[in-house]
Amino acid sequence: MTESPGSRTGVLITNLGTPDEPTPRAVRRYLAEFLSDRRVIALSPLLWQPILHGIVLRIRPRRSARLYQKIWMEEGSPLLVYSQRQRNALQEELNQRGHPVRIALGMRYGQPSIAQALDELESVRTLIVLPLYPQFSNATTASTRDALTRALKRRDEQPEVRFIDHYANDPAYLDACASQIRNFRSRHGSGEQLVLSFHGLPKESVEQGDPYAQQCRETAQGIVQVLGLREDQWHMTFQSRFGPKEWLTPYTDETLRELPGAGIRSVDVFCPGFSADCLETLEEIKQENQAVFLAAGGQTFRYIPALNDNPDYILALAGLIERHMP
Repeated sequence: MTESPGSRTGVLITNLGTPDEPTPRAVRRYLAEFLSDRRVIALSPLLWQPILHGIVLRIRPRRSARLYQKIWMEEGSPLLVYSQRQRNALQEELNQRGHPVRIALGMRYGQPSIAQALDELESVRTLIVLPLYPQFSNATTASTRDALTRALKRRDEQPEVRFIDHYANDPAYLDACASQIRNFRSRHGSGEQLVLSFHGLPKESVEQGDPYAQQCRETAQGIVQVLGLREDQWHMTFQSRFGPKEWLTPYTDETLRELPGAGIRSVDVFCPGFSADCLETLEEIKQENQAVFLAAGGQTFRYIPALNDNPDYILALAGLIERHMP
C-alpha cells in the first residue's frame, strides 16, 4: 500500500505558555523559565539572575497568582484550554480536507513543552511549525525557533522543518479578525471607538530591527480596511509593558484614560495579536483597563474576545498549514 505524503507530516502549533495552577508556587516556576529567556530579558545572566531570584520571584508570583485566579476556567488556564480547542478543531478541519496529518500542541514555557509535543510527532518526515503569534517578534517567534532547535538536536531523526514565522497580513486571518469584531458588534452594539490593542515591546527592540511594530500596523490597517472604518473611528495601542524602559506607544491604558476627556464615552477593545484569551486579555484588558476607562468618565466598555476557536480563524490557520505541506 502506498503511503500518502500527509501521513508522514506533522504539525506543531505553539503558544507562549501558562502556569499549571493559579498558585504562587506554580506561577514562580513558570516565571522563572519565562524570565530566564535571553530573548525576553536581554540582560547578562550574571546581572539579571540575582535580581530575578532575589527580588522578582519573591514578589511577583503571589500577585500574579491572584490575577490568574480571577480568570481561571473550570478546565484550567484559558490560554491552554483555547489552544487545545484550536488543536482539535485544526485536526478535524485538515482531516476533512483529506490531509492525514498529526497535530501536536507545545508551549514555549511550561507544559506541554515543545519537546513533549515533538514526542507525539515522532517519525514524521516533514514538520510544519506554526507559532500562534500573528506578528513576528524576536521575543516570541524567534524564541520558539530557539526552543525547537534545542529540542530537535536531541533527536536522531531530523525532519524537514517548515517554519511559519508570521501571518500578520494574511487575508484569511484579517477577515477572521474583522468577522469577530463585526459579529460581536451586531450582538452587543458598537462603541464610538474601536481600540486594537497589541502586546507591547521595548522600543529599543524595534530600533534594533525587530519587525514587530510594523507588522502590528499592517494587521491593524488590514482589519479596519475590511471593516470599512474611518481613521477617526479607531485607535491602535500597545499593552503589557514591564520594567523601566520605554515601550512601544501609544499605551493602551493611557489611551483609554484620555478618550473620555475627548468626548468618547463608549469603546470596544479587541486584541488581534493574541490568538487565544489569556491573562493579558481577560484580566489586564477586560478588568483593569475597563476600570481605567470608567474611572476617567467613560460609560460603556466592551471587550471583544480573542479569536480562540472561531471557525473563521481555524479555516485561516488550516489554509496557512495547507500551503506549507509537501
